[in-house]
Amino acid sequence: MARQSSRSTLQQDKLQVVHPNAAAIDIGSRFHVVAIPPDRNQQPVRRFDTFTGDLRRLADWLAEKNIVTIAMGSTGVYWIPVYKLLEERGFDVILVNAREAKNVPGRKTDINDAQWLQRLHSYGLLRGSFRPTQ
Repeated sequence: MARQSSRSTLQQDKLQVVHPNAAAIDIGSRFHVVAIPPDRNQQPVRRFDTFTGDLRRLADWLAEKNIVTIAMGSTGVYWIPVYKLLEERGFDVILVNAREAKNVPGRKTDINDAQWLQRLHSYGLLRGSFRPTQ
């Protein structure tokens, strides 16, 4: 009988996807790495340069893949143009302190960071940084 209760407890402890249409962006100074749910594309992680045209292509790709909410990890100011563009396009965007999300060891690449942020965001485990209103 004890085995059944421990199994049911384990099943209840599984994380539930809160944001199935979530993406994440690891922000960089020269390029951004974007991760979407793996079932949306054969190549669920893409790299986009930081020029305006590239940012527009990034937003178009996310819209094409039915993304609704996006978590961006950044430690600098390079997030601002991406944030504004995505917000103008109607995406729900949160800025995450990348230092808080990088506390798990073993993820040393931008691709892994973007995938990790996407996974955490899909489970609703990220909170946005404070941004004062205009």
